[in-house]
Amino acid sequence: MKTVANNANTVAVVDYGMGNLHSVAQAVRHAADQVGVEVFVTSDPEVVRKATRVVLPGQGAMPDCMRELRDSGLLESVLEAAANKPLFGVCVGMQMLLSRSDEGPTDGLGLIPGEVVRFELEGRLQPDGSRFKVPQMGWNQVRQAQPHAVWAGVPDGSHFYFVHSFYARPVDARHSVGEAEYGACFTAAIARDNIFATQFHPEKSADHGLQLYRNFLHWNP
Repeated sequence: MKTVANNANTVAVVDYGMGNLHSVAQAVRHAADQVGVEVFVTSDPEVVRKATRVVLPGQGAMPDCMRELRDSGLLESVLEAAANKPLFGVCVGMQMLLSRSDEGPTDGLGLIPGEVVRFELEGRLQPDGSRFKVPQMGWNQVRQAQPHAVWAGVPDGSHFYFVHSFYARPVDARHSVGEAEYGACFTAAIARDNIFATQFHPEKSADHGLQLYRNFLHWNP
């Protein structure tokens, strides 16, 4: 198994059994080309602790993700990373950062105060007359609600790829740095201190998604 030196410039993609690891890791590796950053997909807490940056992916149901994170032995190393190094949460990996989710319901990591709630769009029609579908699947425009270093070079109003039935509702509006519309305005990206996270999938969002990962690799909060 590969080991990580304490002084290495590395990214740990956390493998606790519930993330879209291959796509996320490939996108981060592509973003890391020619910048001297090594990317590890890892289920080893020590690799997470030694990495300079951490990506927390997630897909599926929030209760399953939280259970697997605890059972994997990676919970403490992720919390340590969230306290002192750049961390990027993706999809359910973003939802896990909040206090609780209605899905289950289940408690989250409590790193950003707020809750995760389900779209309630049954019977409602979109402007073109079609029904809103849950989960939302497809491209959606994201407005940059707050300036942030990870948005650098990404035009405001760019489109990103979403697959989700639940969305984050942070307590403090300053933590909502990206917003999108699906039946109503919802939080599409959150940030606090050294944490940045997106409901959408940067790894499925073409050049703008790769730009977010590139910015993350250079971000020094």
